[in-house]
Amino acid sequence: MLDLNDIVVFARVVEAGSFTAAARLLAMPKTTVSRRVAALEREVGVRLLQRTTRSLNMTDAGRLYYERSSQGLRTIEEANLRLAEARTEPSGTIRISAPVGFGGHFLIDTVVGFLATYPKTSVELRLTDDRLNLVEDGIDLAFRTGILDDSTLIARKLGSTHRLLCASQAYLARHGIPEGPADLAHHQCVIAGPSASGAHWVLDGPGGQETVVVAGRFAANEMQAVVTAALAGFGIAQLPQAIAEGLIHEGQLQHVLKSYTTPAGGLHILYPSSRHLSPLVKAFIELASERISNGINTA
Repeated sequence: MLDLNDIVVFARVVEAGSFTAAARLLAMPKTTVSRRVAALEREVGVRLLQRTTRSLNMTDAGRLYYERSSQGLRTIEEANLRLAEARTEPSGTIRISAPVGFGGHFLIDTVVGFLATYPKTSVELRLTDDRLNLVEDGIDLAFRTGILDDSTLIARKLGSTHRLLCASQAYLARHGIPEGPADLAHHQCVIAGPSASGAHWVLDGPGGQETVVVAGRFAANEMQAVVTAALAGFGIAQLPQAIAEGLIHEGQLQHVLKSYTTPAGGLHILYPSSRHLSPLVKAFIELASERISNGINTA
């Protein structure tokens, strides 16, 4: 019967280039290495290595056997690594970046759940609407919405989100409720962007997609500021669905033009590399994927 340990020894001899080097690598006597390779050759019935006093070469059969068996050994080693990681309780600090509105209203529940599940961990959450360089800024993973820039980052899609149009009841009591997209031209709108000048909104509705020009007294390129302005009655705002639904449910905002939404935008989690991902980062990604994808309308 084949002994897997003999195959491992054979592979190490090939990779090290000699019995002596393989013996050092495996921390076993050279005679034991030679005996195990000989036992493997007897079991498979062919010579795998040509030995001389000065060189060590694979036979054609040995080369074929090494190519096939080394693939299997790598698979086993990978499986052992995955099991070891699974047994390792996540610990340490994870650094996360997320848009302000998304992080402040939605992601925080996942962070709290993660800290409660893994008591040896800590989280540094950096909320910003700027797109940071994960490697340069030491960020382990980031949440991004909308269209992703071309990048070497690994991206995992969690779902798709829309923005809803809503305003405070105080604002609507003063200015009335719009009945269609064209009515937005006569309303104050809170603009999510650097300037209110030349702003336009694209809306998907029963008649297809419409583009409307909007204006208002307040614009901000940071979502929390847009939310605050809408709550204060400065106009109608487009808010991410995850944020808007909570405020509408609490009665702080009223949903308007319910038949219209913005085109769907992707929600992704990004990280620098999928190789050698730590148990800490893996655990957060899995928890976030489960909680967040269940909390949004996935595509």
